[in-house]
Amino acid sequence: MTLATDQSSAAGELSPISLQFISIREAVMARWEQEIRARVPGASSLLGPVLINTLPAFYDNIAEALSPDYPRKDATSNNNAASVHGGERARMTLYGPDQVIHEYQIFREIIAIVAKGHVELTEHHWTIIDQSINTATREAIRAFTASHEILRGKLAAALSHDMRTPLAVIANGAQLISMTTDMEVAKKFSSKIASNAKRLGAMMGELVDALTLQGNTNLTLDLSQFDLSELASEVCDQYYQNFDCNIGCETNEAVIGYWCKDSLRRALENLINNAIKYGDNKTVSTRVHQAHGRLMLSVHNMGNPIPKDMHNNIFDYLRREDNVTTTPSWGIGLHFVKTVAESHGGSVLVDSSEELGTTFLIDIPVDCRPFVPQS
Repeated sequence: MTLATDQSSAAGELSPISLQFISIREAVMARWEQEIRARVPGASSLLGPVLINTLPAFYDNIAEALSPDYPRKDATSNNNAASVHGGERARMTLYGPDQVIHEYQIFREIIAIVAKGHVELTEHHWTIIDQSINTATREAIRAFTASHEILRGKLAAALSHDMRTPLAVIANGAQLISMTTDMEVAKKFSSKIASNAKRLGAMMGELVDALTLQGNTNLTLDLSQFDLSELASEVCDQYYQNFDCNIGCETNEAVIGYWCKDSLRRALENLINNAIKYGDNKTVSTRVHQAHGRLMLSVHNMGNPIPKDMHNNIFDYLRREDNVTTTPSWGIGLHFVKTVAESHGGSVLVDSSEELGTTFLIDIPVDCRPFVPQS
């Protein structure tokens, strides 16, 4: 019985050479893993299941292709194992394309070493093996590159989406300055414009990072110690003064911890934007507290409840519920909030009913340093 992608148990269809080839699979995989960890940068820290990935199935696909009567021209025929491998390397590792290529090169090398003296491979057999590995390399790199393009696009879109809030503050501040003759008022809004212009500059830097992203879907966090209650009060005050929103903020205690200030600010703004959009013009409330080493940052509104079967789907990228509201929605905000929470080692929850309204809760460790990989 093979591990091939077709999951065929008809071992009798395989030729003697193919069966010999399968008999050395475990030796090949063990030697390959050892060499990869020693020779490919970034591989030594990967867990075994992530490192091995789809390679055993690909190996058995080669074995099937070595059988003249088996309906497989080469190991990549009729399957996407190589594309899946490339996609997972993009999502689950910090590899570059050269490392993916190197993996396949070492794979071919280890087959030759282990097979010597155990499997009588002819020139024709090696043609099939080489064709399989070369085609798999191309397919894996194609999927690897496509995955990174998608990730870059997602982050760039999320950042562009979040730039709208500081841009609105700048536009409103400039308009109010032009209408006032009070120098103190002008200075106040001038300070807000400068502060939000600085935020936009930081977001532009993040946008550049997004367009050159190499890695997984977690955000790169700049952790620092600060009081989340102060940040929440500042954000709520911003909405109250600049957007004339009916918003309350319950921060009865200082909640000091280690988080990424910019990403949590943007996550909170996204939740408040959603609460205002779907809150039927009723009060939006924000609450900050801590318990058992966990921060709980919540935003609540009394708009129409979210059906139970949508509680997980609403966090999907580009998920939009155009039938709920005529307000334009890009389907990015909640996905970003989820990414921020998970990048901090926690989660985002939703609780929604007709009686209690809708609450989104960011639940993350107070001290995120042990849970966030350091760059």
